[in-house]
Parts: sequence; C-alpha cells; structure tokens
Amino acid sequence: FFPRRRMEWGTSTRPSRGLCRSDAAAPLLLGMLGVATCLYVLQPSPISVSSPSARSSVVRQYRGNSGLQGVGAMSRARVHRALWSVGAESGEAATQQKAKGGGKKSKKPQQSSSSDFFETRLAKSKEMEAEGVRPYEYTYSATHGSADLNGIFKELENGVEDEEADVSVCGRVMAKRVFGKLAFFTLMDQSGKIQLYLDKNRLGDSFKQLKAWVDSGDIIGVRGSVKRTDKGELSVYVREWSMLTKALRPLPDKWHGLTDTEQRYRARHVDLIVNSDVRETFRKRALIVREIRHYLDERGFLEIETPTLHAQAGGADARPFETFHNALDMNLTLRIATELHLKRLIIGGFDRVYEIGRIFRNEGISTRHNPEFTSIELYQAYADFEDMMNLTEELIRKLSHKVTGSGKVTYQGQEIDLETPWRRETMAELVRQELPSKADLTSLGSGPDAVEKARMYAKE
Repeated sequence: FFPRRRMEWGTSTRPSRGLCRSDAAAPLLLGMLGVATCLYVLQPSPISVSSPSARSSVVRQYRGNSGLQGVGAMSRARVHRALWSVGAESGEAATQQKAKGGGKKSKKPQQSSSSDFFETRLAKSKEMEAEGVRPYEYTYSATHGSADLNGIFKELENGVEDEEADVSVCGRVMAKRVFGKLAFFTLMDQSGKIQLYLDKNRLGDSFKQLKAWVDSGDIIGVRGSVKRTDKGELSVYVREWSMLTKALRPLPDKWHGLTDTEQRYRARHVDLIVNSDVRETFRKRALIVREIRHYLDERGFLEIETPTLHAQAGGADARPFETFHNALDMNLTLRIATELHLKRLIIGGFDRVYEIGRIFRNEGISTRHNPEFTSIELYQAYADFEDMMNLTEELIRKLSHKVTGSGKVTYQGQEIDLETPWRRETMAELVRQELPSKADLTSLGSGPDAVEKARMYAKE
C-alpha cells in the first residue's frame, strides 16, 4: 500500500426526500493514520547506471528478481542459486581480504569479485554432491519455530539442558562462530531467531563437514535437545543437521547491513532477509487485508473482482497505462480506479459491494510513490456519507486493536488516538480555523471575485 500525494475520496450527498440508492464510496488507503504500514512491491525500481560493469550487474539482479515470480516448490533451489549479494562489503569479503593482507596499504586497490564467492560456494555444493549429500533438499519437517521454543522453554534455567526435549527447526544461518570443537550458529526462521549449539563430541564426523560446508546465508535443518547456555542464551543442542539450500551468494556485511535505498528496492528478497522490520511490515499488511475482509464480510458486503482492462480509463483523474488486445484488435488501458464497475454492481441490484484491487497509474515514481498500488473501494446502497464515516471510524479502530493491540498508534513520533468518536469537521471549517482572519469562505459565494477574495485571505 503506497501513500499517494493526491488521494481521491468518494463522496455522496444525503437524500433530500424519500429513500434512494446512494453511491456512497469510501476508498480506504490502508496506510492512513499509521495503522497500515507501507508496503513496497517486490519489483525493482528504475535506476540510472553509468558504468558497464554496474549496468551488467543491474541486469543480472533484475533477471534474478523477475524470476522469483511464480516459482514452484520443486524449483526453489534454482531460485537460491540465482540470488545476488547486495552490499559491496560482506562478511565473507572482509575475511578473504584480511587473509590476503587487506589490512596493509596497497598501490592497487583490492577488488573482491562476487564471482569468486560464487565459485567457492559452488565448489562446496559439488563437493557435497560427490559425498552423496544433497545441497538442495525438497522437504524438511520442523516440529517448532524459533518463537515457539522461546515461549515453551522460557523458564529453563541457565546452564541446564532439557534432555527429554526432541525438537527440529529449520531456517537461514545468519551468523556463525566456531571455537575449535564448539560452534554457535544464529538461525533465523519466519518467527524469529534462535541459537544452535554445535558440539563435536555430539555430532562426531558430521561436525567437520558442517564447518567446511555451511556458510552464512545457507538454509539448514537441525534436530536435538534444548539447552540454555551459562550466559542465558536458549539454544538447540544439535544432534544431527541437514543442508536444505546451499546459498551461492553471501549476505550483506553484518555490521553495515543493507542500507542503500536503491539496493533495498532492487533486491527486496535480500532486504527481507537482513531487515526484520521489513518482514514485520509484510506481516502486518497481510493481517490488515485479512481483517478488512473479515470486517466487511460480517456486515453483508460482497467482494467482487472487476475488470482490470478498460476500454476507457475512468473513475479518477490520472494518466493510464495503455495496451493492445490482439484478439479484439482494440486499444485498452489498465484501470486507474475500481469505481465505475462497482457502481454498476449497485445499479444491478447488489446493496453492498467492495473490492481490494490493484490500481495502475502511469505517473511519477519514487520510494513513496508507485505506479502500481492497492486500494479498496466500497459502496453501500441506501446510505449516505455519515454512514461511511461511521464505518470508516469503526474499521480503523478495530484494525488498530487487531494489529497493534491498542487503540493508540505512534506515527512519526506523534501518538494518535484512534478510539471513537473522531472529531468531525468540514473542510471549510478547518480552513477557517487556520486563517488569521478566521474568515468564513463559504460566505464568499462563487465566481472570479470570490476566488480573489479567498486568495487575499490566504495571503494574510
């Protein structure tokens, strides 16, 4: 969901007499008031690249990203082979540079090639295959997530092992520390992180293979008991491990992370790996959409999908994307709003309809404005703008409680109270309150003279 500078709100007038059908629209941008967090799509944004080497890298990254769409479970391994590292300095790059004497000043700058890391990890993959070990497994059964273990064993005391526990977890190796016959890995799954306690005395010969084959970024599965270290870190005390996906590209440097804005949008999959707040944004967005549907469905609204291809753009004032339909031999546009088709449904006899759909507007683009975004429009017969206001208030309040657990949210350092009732003012009243003269613009009438008077008030 992308906040847009020009937001279009559906309007309706109160029926003056009798009972009538009112096309009362309330498109709710889910980013409003900070309840819904901003979602940036997985597609890379355009960027100007000058050098040939950088341009080549951008093309490869773009192809890697576009290849993520529609990937099945059986081809997931191929996707991981296509992952590109982001960030010029990675932990692996620093290690290799140090081994080559990177700490010393040199007349010729050291250049760490991504292809070097690729070849090194690919060689490990081939070595595993030669040893009869699959570097890319198809399935793995995990009994718990990291958050589950942290909740179940929160009372486990320091230095104590629950020998009866038999758990298995899987996830990505985010960090590894090896101390002779002991190793500690940080494993991240969808729910969080947990430490892996790896002991040579318990793992036997597989400990040597683990040290040689596993790199940061790899996805592994482990099974063992649960132990809390003397320093209080809850850990899976590993008895056996399996390589699930051998990553052929290193993760960004653990200290600097992935902070470049353009790289984050270009390689969103890497952004999700290293930035937990981005994953939380995705999770909250999914929760918001689900709760909106639940709220509206409970109140008798019917979600109906309307056409994306239109013969003529309508429902908003925006520049459309144009395309051509070969079979019909006609020009079409991608929709710039869902409004008109939803109104036709009201005319056709549905009393309450809505759609959460993609909108396409061929206009500006930035990190906060995307030409492809999601909106919701809902229409209710026999209702006016006050009914829409009541619905909007209650919907946003319920979303806040469901997503944050509270009716108050903090947005850009300011606390906003979303509990009902909300303050209701007309636009003219809000403008009047801000004018130094407190002039009532509604009394100016219309025409050129009224416009000039309004300009004079604005300059005061």
